[in-house]
Amino acid sequence: MKIRLAGIVDDSIVDGPGLRFSVFTQGCSHHCPGCHNPETHDPMGGHEEDTEALVARMKKNPLLSGITLSGGDPMEQGAPCAELAKAAHGLGLNVWTYTGYTWEQLLQENDPDKMALLRETDVLVDGPFLLNQRSLELNFCGSKNQRLIDVPASLRSGSVTLWTPPVW
Repeated sequence: MKIRLAGIVDDSIVDGPGLRFSVFTQGCSHHCPGCHNPETHDPMGGHEEDTEALVARMKKNPLLSGITLSGGDPMEQGAPCAELAKAAHGLGLNVWTYTGYTWEQLLQENDPDKMALLRETDVLVDGPFLLNQRSLELNFCGSKNQRLIDVPASLRSGSVTLWTPPVW
């Protein structure tokens, strides 16, 4: 399946816990003021890749603990991102997804492609970046309105359950 990308980082340590394969999708309709990736907003920018080629790249690094889908907004390419997430789970990796949509918006919209990605996500970092709530003290998100949601627990309980970092 084809996916439009802004870029890939094969071994990120800043887009979630552990060593991560970070996929930056191309295209974002939120256009958050102060966005740190404004070059990803144009849905026709970037370049096209095949998801199978990305999975092959993931398989090359046995040290990965997970993949991170960021952007742009991965929810705007839900089907190919869900395919990547499913493949990552098949490799024993966890999946983090960053989106400018809130949990509540995703559930209300109930778009099949976005929901497929949501079901394949372990931790969802939700909500738009808000410049007036920016904080450099937060782990794995940029503004105080954003939440790190434990998706499987939230889907089971029917209400938002925040992700709890492991205690080492």
